[in-house]
Amino acid sequence: MRESRLEQYENLMEALVDHYLSVDSLAFACNMDCIAVNQRLGFLIKNGLVEEKKCHNKKLFALTKRGLSIHKTLAITRRMEKLRPLSKVIDDALLTLPRFDEQGVETRKRQNPNENY
Repeated sequence: MRESRLEQYENLMEALVDHYLSVDSLAFACNMDCIAVNQRLGFLIKNGLVEEKKCHNKKLFALTKRGLSIHKTLAITRRMEKLRPLSKVIDDALLTLPRFDEQGVETRKRQNPNENY
């Protein structure tokens, strides 16, 4: 399935996290066409996420501080989305476990807070 533009932007930013890369290197790293890379870089530069630098008559691209912070935020969001199903399983497991008071006597099981609604 074809990647969305957002996924392409994320891939470009991921490739630029630790490196200064040229258009050709970015195209290879992201498995994209050079024309598409140029278009996506234009958008990222216009929005202040990527900067262009010249080094030995080559154009190299790197993330700005803003781009790096947005990349980190997206990475955290992706990790949290992966953990969401796990937290649901943990919540369900906690509802089924018996509860013991301080003397070790079993009391009623935890009630689901939304059970009456």
